[in-house]
Amino acid sequence: MAKSDRRPAGVRPVRRGLAAVVVAVALVLTGCTGGQQPPAPTGTDPAPTTSAPSADARSLVIGATAEPATLDPTATDAAAGPQALLYNVYETLVRLDADGDLKALLAQSWNVTPDNLTYTFRLNPLAKFSDGSAVTAEAVVQNIERIRTGTAAPKLKKAMEVVASSEAVDPGTVSVTLSRPSVTWLFDMAGAAGIVMNPAGFADAGSTTAGSGPLTLDRWTPGDSIALKRNESYWGTPARFDEVTFRYFKDPNAMNASMLSGQLDIISNLQAPETIAQFSDTSRFSVIEGSTEGEVTMAINNGAAPEGVPPGTGNPALKDVRVRQAITLAINRQALLDTVWNGKGTLIGSMAVPTDPYYEDLSGMYPYDPERAKALLAEAGQTNLTLRLRPPTLPYATKAAQFIASQLGAVGITVQVEELQFPRQWIDTAMTNADYDLTIVAHVEPRDLTTFANPAYYWRYDNPAVQEAVTKAGEGTVDQYAAEMRLAARLIAEDAAAVWLFALPNLVVTKHGVTGVAQNANSSLSFDVTTIAKA
Repeated sequence: MAKSDRRPAGVRPVRRGLAAVVVAVALVLTGCTGGQQPPAPTGTDPAPTTSAPSADARSLVIGATAEPATLDPTATDAAAGPQALLYNVYETLVRLDADGDLKALLAQSWNVTPDNLTYTFRLNPLAKFSDGSAVTAEAVVQNIERIRTGTAAPKLKKAMEVVASSEAVDPGTVSVTLSRPSVTWLFDMAGAAGIVMNPAGFADAGSTTAGSGPLTLDRWTPGDSIALKRNESYWGTPARFDEVTFRYFKDPNAMNASMLSGQLDIISNLQAPETIAQFSDTSRFSVIEGSTEGEVTMAINNGAAPEGVPPGTGNPALKDVRVRQAITLAINRQALLDTVWNGKGTLIGSMAVPTDPYYEDLSGMYPYDPERAKALLAEAGQTNLTLRLRPPTLPYATKAAQFIASQLGAVGITVQVEELQFPRQWIDTAMTNADYDLTIVAHVEPRDLTTFANPAYYWRYDNPAVQEAVTKAGEGTVDQYAAEMRLAARLIAEDAAAVWLFALPNLVVTKHGVTGVAQNANSSLSFDVTTIAKA
């Protein structure tokens, strides 16, 4: 029986790319687990301490950029919460490993009925929350229902829309019935949508943690860091570190300086690629270059909104496809990539990256052509257009904003750049209220092309043909999924629904002696520290 690299072994790999998920779920997937029997329950989670780390603690310090606005990873679509907490603090029924393969986690095994509608999960009987209470089927059901019917983030609620019912068959068995077959649901359950939180911690989830993972919250210092400590009652393979701290930096040069001075063990994603040569001394550092699921996207406020959703305050001119096409044609994206991200990354032309099973290179659909851009603007009667570009205060976004403002200015579009503090101000202003004309952010959620089928998402984009293609993709076969998603990607590209700048690379710097960091940032969004070791 093969053991996993971090805890009781899971099922054999069932996914290298999403297509394998669909083939595998028609089978009964089983796996065996082993591990330490946790201590007897010790009551509720201890209150986070504000004491400093002890000098002799085995610690890991990670530099990161985007700080969570809340400790509840299900409360917002932002990736910052899952980066620090998913798999480290909060676990799921199934998880994605570093190779993108589905493995068992809280579910020891699972199967699906021949009609692909009912999933049965058998929980690992050893699984415990950090307060020592058992992870039960009823707890799992409460989490599913919390996402479905509560105030969870829109993308997570969308993932759960397909669930018709969930039931605790017995304390160790969960049954979930879907309203229709879904190619992506099990995949989504490996991410934030599938987090199993101790229901006793629901009320305080924004400020403390109640997970079942190998780490638990020690202290959260907003604006500075999140410190995690070893969960002494963890049910599986213990954490390698007594403390893991995510330190947040608004200035990438300050993060580099901290790494060079020995204050950090890892830079989780280098935010100033032009400085990569600073880490060329292989006796001190290792540089890892890989891929991410991230599409650095300049969102265009398309101005649509379903009933009950704020319509936003985008410029009405952006509803004209000719204006959106002109904006795309006016930007030299290769020059932008070279200027903003030191040439690191891949040009893309739609909401898909090369590792997606439906990827098609559409980066040449609207090549840089400022004269054609001017002609389209004149045709649309928009020769004196002013737009608000409201990027978050993230390095790639603010750098790209200045470049784009100059390029759009050259074709007659006046751009007012108004930076929004990230995460809270940007999320409230742009993502929640759609109060922007243009904005820039890296969307690192897996398979996030589906957001263009949701008029309530902050793009405020409403295209029935895209919605139909995405629906058919989710309900179809493996081949149909890829074909329909490829169609949806082409439709939004032709419609210039956004400007896709580049696929974000994974550039990680580690201190010499730090091993086990994944080369590619997998689709779960987690910076999974349980595979990492430090000499």
